[in-house]
Amino acid sequence: MGNFHCLYLVLLLLCFGFFVNTLSQEDSGSDAITAVYIVTLKQAPAAHRFEEQLRRRGHHRFHNDSSSGRLNRFHKPGNNSRSHPSSRSYISRVHDSILRRALRGEKYLKLYSYHYLVNGFAVFITPEQANKLSMRREVANIVLDFSVRTATTHTPQFLGLPKGAWTQGGGFETAGEGIVIGFIDTGIDPTHSSFADDVSEHSYPVPAHFSSVCEVTREFPSGSCNRKLVGARHFAASAITRGIFNSSQDYASPFDGDGHGTHTASVAAGNHGIPVVVAGHYFGNASGMAPRAHIAVYKALYKSFGGFAADVVAGIDQAAQDGVDIISLSITPNRRPPGIATFFNPIDMALLSAVKAGIFVVQAAGNTGPSPKSMSSFSPWIFTVGAASHDRAYSNSIILGNNVTIPGVGLAPGTDTDKMYTLISAVHALCNDTTLANDMYVGECQDSSYFNEELIQGNLLICSYSIRFVLGLSTIKQAIETAKNLSAAGVVFYMDPFVIGFQLNPTPLEMPGIIIPSPEDSKILIQYYNSSLERNGLSRKITRFGAVATISGGLKANYSVTAPKVMYYSARGPDPQDSFLDDSDIMKPNLIAPGNMIWAAWSSLGTDSVEFQGESFAMMSGTSMAAPHIAGLAALLKQKFPHFSPAAIASALSTTATLYDNSGGPIMAQRAYANPDLNQSPATPFDMGSGFVNATSALDPGLILDSTYDDYMSFLCGINGSGPVVLNYTGQNCWTYSSTIGSADLNLPSITIARLNQSKTVERTVTNIAGNETYKIGWSAPYGVSVKVTPTRFFIGMGEKQVLTIIFNSTMNHSVASFGRIGLFGDQGHKLNIPLSVIVKFSYNTTNT
Repeated sequence: MGNFHCLYLVLLLLCFGFFVNTLSQEDSGSDAITAVYIVTLKQAPAAHRFEEQLRRRGHHRFHNDSSSGRLNRFHKPGNNSRSHPSSRSYISRVHDSILRRALRGEKYLKLYSYHYLVNGFAVFITPEQANKLSMRREVANIVLDFSVRTATTHTPQFLGLPKGAWTQGGGFETAGEGIVIGFIDTGIDPTHSSFADDVSEHSYPVPAHFSSVCEVTREFPSGSCNRKLVGARHFAASAITRGIFNSSQDYASPFDGDGHGTHTASVAAGNHGIPVVVAGHYFGNASGMAPRAHIAVYKALYKSFGGFAADVVAGIDQAAQDGVDIISLSITPNRRPPGIATFFNPIDMALLSAVKAGIFVVQAAGNTGPSPKSMSSFSPWIFTVGAASHDRAYSNSIILGNNVTIPGVGLAPGTDTDKMYTLISAVHALCNDTTLANDMYVGECQDSSYFNEELIQGNLLICSYSIRFVLGLSTIKQAIETAKNLSAAGVVFYMDPFVIGFQLNPTPLEMPGIIIPSPEDSKILIQYYNSSLERNGLSRKITRFGAVATISGGLKANYSVTAPKVMYYSARGPDPQDSFLDDSDIMKPNLIAPGNMIWAAWSSLGTDSVEFQGESFAMMSGTSMAAPHIAGLAALLKQKFPHFSPAAIASALSTTATLYDNSGGPIMAQRAYANPDLNQSPATPFDMGSGFVNATSALDPGLILDSTYDDYMSFLCGINGSGPVVLNYTGQNCWTYSSTIGSADLNLPSITIARLNQSKTVERTVTNIAGNETYKIGWSAPYGVSVKVTPTRFFIGMGEKQVLTIIFNSTMNHSVASFGRIGLFGDQGHKLNIPLSVIVKFSYNTTNT
């Protein structure tokens, strides 16, 4: 029935194209412009009602099911079960009734009914109709829909999983077993071997706490799901109503026509030991961080347009209903949410309800770095991940006949090492009837018919790499095809001087070749080439090509690179509290993880990267790649500690993070887009959060700092003027919380103070999940601040709590952020790190001024 409903909805929306146009054109006034609105109702959603029932019965949120050996998320009381269809259809009928009564006889189109985390719906209406809805007593909030965008063979070894975290759970064959990770992304290619369920002889049951459907379409046929890929749905109603959905490339199904979703899913939970073969070259075996975890796909992003909040919220709501343990979002909003605080937006508030249901939520920080306040993930209940490098690199080079070596990139074989090859520029190898007037871009080698094969055969063809490659108008793959058609010995790409600061990932080449990414190095190549040409004195025609070179090749990986370092594109803190860029007392990002040059699975029809089209694996970079690393590692934590709350998982990952690179020095952060390795300095908490993830230590954190849904609600209610907004989004009155707290007082594994006016005292409560232990505390204070922590030493038994009091005193007036740390050192070997950040300091009282 679920499959039929999704197909029916697509057909309904397409058939309503005439209706949509009519609705939009009935009145030429601005009030008649239709749009998608997300409507929230005052009555609590299903997840909150389940929670309330458990409280009335005296149950904790989780209970131990000894027969299954794992913890169920909820008791399921009768027909009120979260997965029961009658409950969902009743809520949907209520939504329909509200719309009919509010918009009597008027045209509208309801896209979704949100049942579980949010009680509300998405509807396609005019602003005037939205105003009518807002006056209904049942309606709490109406928000205009907004757009969102998408923000490995070696990283398990770099993270120490084979000899560390995996061994604690019985090896890779059981790593993540019983945990379901839900991906809100561009879908998945179910035919990929990374998602097969027959790679091991061990039993592999679908977790009993999870129940979903697998949509069936032409691209996603029956049997696409299995015991590994346990659910797959797609959400595109908001996009379809806008008339921008392209079914030929976006696919009205869970199938991934982009490649991004297939990549992220395999990073987190792809099968272990899958051979990575690209362009005919073998690059090792791939594995996800939790290779035995299960995957559930909620496609809400698309190649041609990105995505919209209404579809994303529908995916999140469905994932929680289905019973996922972890939600991974490699997506960020296209703009900073308006209003009194960035936290109040439909996606973050739906994720707050997911956290209340016990779901750990991971989100990419965004690729808008390296400038301050470029963060695109805001809320304290979301675990925000920045991107770092790892120690593997692929280097290539070309050795010129004058003994100059120029570095470059390109996953390509080298030429014969014992031979030098003549260099021929494409613009000097044109057929007699071809001129630059025929094609001003002929130097990009996109059409072999323009060139003299006899001249190029057996030589190295020089092609230009211009902005057209960046825009996808020209491709490396087509240039390689040209070189092969002309029987060239190899191809050399030099960078157009107008392409400044463009960072190029290693690109697969099926023949000897190299891309020189530096315009300066490209000038060296061209100067050598031009100086070696011999020309006729009268005609100036070239009589001899004197430049020669050999290509070393770039297939062999180098594992001695200093890493990790924060990548230039990784979004930075401080966390903006509102659209006016006021700073919040929350540290973002939470952590950094491998995100640069990550090998992972690729969709067979993926078009996000032209150079990897038709390949089964791709090398991608971005915070989108970092977030699923953490999602997979969180699955290992959830498997070992099934009772852990989302905040406890976040704490274990954060307090155990490393602050140093593999050379023993401080982790560095790239500070510029152009020449990033020449513009770097030690990373701060606003670059890397608590540090670089340490998977093995996270599985034995010793102490945790926990927070609850009520803590987050007390924080939200403490924001000035937030009462009505909190009520609108959650259906809960702030007056039910006897006291509110500031964001600095949330029990987070970090402390950030945006404005320190003379003095401030905060507390942190740690809980011991290990054996009895005595801890000593040390700290380093941020510049311009004195810090005192009490107690400085304490004994804590298993399961006990200890309150730490931290007093900050400003010692000067200073407006530049400064940083420090608190370290907890246990006599049984546990070490915890709590980063400190203070932005503006006042050493005198500024209340009256």
